[in-house]
Amino acid sequence: MSEPDAAAIQEAAHLLRAGRLVAFPTETVYGLGADATSDAAVAALYRAKGRPAANPLIVHVPDLSAAEPFAEFDSRARTLARTFWPGSLTLVLRQRGGRISPLATAGLNTIAIRVPDHPIALQLLRATALPLAAPSANRSGKLSPTTAQHVREGLGDAVQLVLDGGPCRVGIESTVVAMDGPTPRILRPGGIPVDEIARALDVPVLAETTVQTLQSPGQMPSHYAPRALVRLNVREARANEAALTFGALPMGAARMTIDLSPRGDLNEAAASLYASLRTLDETGATSIAVAPIPERGMGIAINDRLRRAAAPRPEK
Repeated sequence: MSEPDAAAIQEAAHLLRAGRLVAFPTETVYGLGADATSDAAVAALYRAKGRPAANPLIVHVPDLSAAEPFAEFDSRARTLARTFWPGSLTLVLRQRGGRISPLATAGLNTIAIRVPDHPIALQLLRATALPLAAPSANRSGKLSPTTAQHVREGLGDAVQLVLDGGPCRVGIESTVVAMDGPTPRILRPGGIPVDEIARALDVPVLAETTVQTLQSPGQMPSHYAPRALVRLNVREARANEAALTFGALPMGAARMTIDLSPRGDLNEAAASLYASLRTLDETGATSIAVAPIPERGMGIAINDRLRRAAAPRPEK
């Protein structure tokens, strides 16, 4: 794999300015980009993903100054932006104005916004000179893509161009923090551990436990799901199952076993989570048995994704 050159970046920017869809790498997962100021482009993105219109999108910009026309930053939000941007942190803030399609925000008075930490994503954002709505580049509710090939397999002709930046470094979506009220709230754990956010703010942060209105991606009960059913906190897999383990924990006579991190590194486990679930799904097993994952650091985000993958699926 050779990284996209300047001509490829300019072609992608041209397509985005023309209202087309382009997939590109970030440090978390591959995003499906669309011009966030265009109703038509954002509507095309929702159609390509099969995404519910009530589920808002994250808007990507190249730096804090590019975010300020669209969102109200108080001192706390600025602290987080200056500490973690570029990086795997999405801030949900009150909208300030600017030309963001109401489809991208699901008609809310808040906006979810971040600066990705990937050179290709940043080059593309600067070349396009537009805020880009960029949810994960996959069909809604399915496993997020961490390689360009995952995007091609999942979306096919629905995306006009895929910029290949190799495997994603973090491999799990951004942490989403709502800063639109008196207390910071974690709407989705992700690539920045919650304790780092609390430490940066020097105040406690709350985990959102009851979702009445979707304010960001990743709040749907069933999400990030393979085709196979998922069983959690399993210490011995059945013979007809595929198995996902951690820290060299033996899982018994599964048809295939993948260890997310034999040495017990939660960052390594996060980076390989989605690709491992895809590989196990391809065995044709009807269920995937998942070993216990420690509920600390990046393990909080990993367990969030696994619980949503194991949740009852909506009826088609």
